[in-house]
Amino acid sequence: MDKIFQIGSFCFHLICDENICIPEHFLQFEVKNPRRSENTYHLATAFRLPAVREKILVRRSDLIVYGTDAGEARLIGIKGQPAPYALYRELSGQEAEVHLAAEAVDDLRFDPVFTSLFALERQMIRRDSMILHCAYIKYCGAAILFSAPSETGKSTQAGLWEKYRGSETVNGDRALLRKIDGRWTACGWPVCGTSEICHLEDIPIHAVAMLRQGKENHVERLSSVQAFTQLYSQITVNQWNREFVQRTVELIEDFVEHVPVWQLTCDISENAVQCLEAALFPTDISGKGGICYEV
Repeated sequence: MDKIFQIGSFCFHLICDENICIPEHFLQFEVKNPRRSENTYHLATAFRLPAVREKILVRRSDLIVYGTDAGEARLIGIKGQPAPYALYRELSGQEAEVHLAAEAVDDLRFDPVFTSLFALERQMIRRDSMILHCAYIKYCGAAILFSAPSETGKSTQAGLWEKYRGSETVNGDRALLRKIDGRWTACGWPVCGTSEICHLEDIPIHAVAMLRQGKENHVERLSSVQAFTQLYSQITVNQWNREFVQRTVELIEDFVEHVPVWQLTCDISENAVQCLEAALFPTDISGKGGICYEV
């Protein structure tokens, strides 16, 4: 199988065994008439993953990263499972091979399992793009991002905006953040978590709401320092890579300078929508000057 994909500004060539099924959400990013691809990935199944003997940069329960002469190699696993399911190894700056354990082929139907094979965050940061853990909606032609740790209610808040304001959820779990024509934009990403909502659409960002559960609805604008700290915790960062960390810091600093970030303490009612709406659109829609009001 031989396909070309483009995620953000990164265009790449994927050559893989015919028995490997590419997830539906990932296939949205296939391009039929591509510009010249920048990287090539060779993906093949193996009954036994090759040994890696290079220096270990980081060891986690689901990931071991090695430093190699060509860049990085990774043994990729799933938390709670005893053995890795794939080996990713960079052959050069433009080429990588991926060995997939034969018994893991069926697991590729899960978006994160498949997407993790390619260490795409390394390519994104080189192109000044960041992966943010968030649900994001399209409302009045702009994107509103709801970000927070897992199980905090990102998809729930997105669903409330759909129900009460007729918005459209573009992705329930991830967004790629990048500048297009000088404006920070939320772009499609092929992982959507349990929401199963994943669309390929680039939308200028109006605001980010960092969520916190509470009994009363309250919203406040975060300072640049507060916004930076909360965003950094929800962005995919290769902490073992100094250049990656430094570039992420620079990009977040630019982001918070141009995009307002709010703290939304909320329940799961229409009042939570009204509270945030009043802050984000104080004149055009609510006219309430950011003051929350009861339904």
